Amino acid sequence: MITRSQIKNRLLRRFPDDAFELLAPLLEPVDLPVKHLLVRARKPIEHVYFLESGLASMVAESADGKSAEIRHIGREGIAGYPVVLGVDRTPNYIFMQVSGHGLQVATPEFVPILEHAEARRLLLRYVHTCEIQLAHSALAAAKFTTHQRLARWLLMCHDRIGGNDLPLTHELLALMLGVRRAGVTNELHILEGMHAIKSTRGNVRILDRNMLIEIAGGCYGVPEQEYERLIESSARPSLPPVHLNDKSLSQYASSSRP
Repeated sequence: MITRSQIKNRLLRRFPDDAFELLAPLLEPVDLPVKHLLVRARKPIEHVYFLESGLASMVAESADGKSAEIRHIGREGIAGYPVVLGVDRTPNYIFMQVSGHGLQVATPEFVPILEHAEARRLLLRYVHTCEIQLAHSALAAAKFTTHQRLARWLLMCHDRIGGNDLPLTHELLALMLGVRRAGVTNELHILEGMHAIKSTRGNVRILDRNMLIEIAGGCYGVPEQEYERLIESSARPSLPPVHLNDKSLSQYASSSRP
């Protein structure tokens, strides 16, 4: 069984002790290769994933096939969070853009954990930070330059991937920014000229994070501060046990199967 000391996912580490004890037996370690689909568009969300490493992208796609990345998911959060809101599917899809590994739990087994008041409160706070990140992506697209937006995306990747080397292709960066690959190349050259990064084939090395923050300006920082305030800086509560046990979880899982 997974122990708390083994956990790298920042959200999962904040779970109340008794809720974590209920969830831990349900967590299954999984490898998550590049392009692996975590959530399929308009299909039932079968698993919730707590990412331990790597980077996932949530992508919105229009009716005529145009697509753009709308947010990142890394070790700060979960993929499949619409189930926290009682939603069983979403028009967006999530795939791994940087390989890693995580802990998956089947949705029918995860949903009863939401009966735990403090665990649900923590997860709803996380969903709030996701909404703030989406709002600031829209703000960045409307009011900031492309190289400022690129600096923001690189900072967000850097927040979620250990080390200064980000295995990001020009194709992937184009998806992030919603521009052509040629436009990405030009913007990377701008950041290189400022000595903030070094771009090579399939990799972007962060040379000066503070410079990237300066370049990004006001389009980076608010969602990150909100996460720190609501998730990371809040004390992990220790509460009396809730009235959920292995038997009730098994009964729920059995009743939820088709």
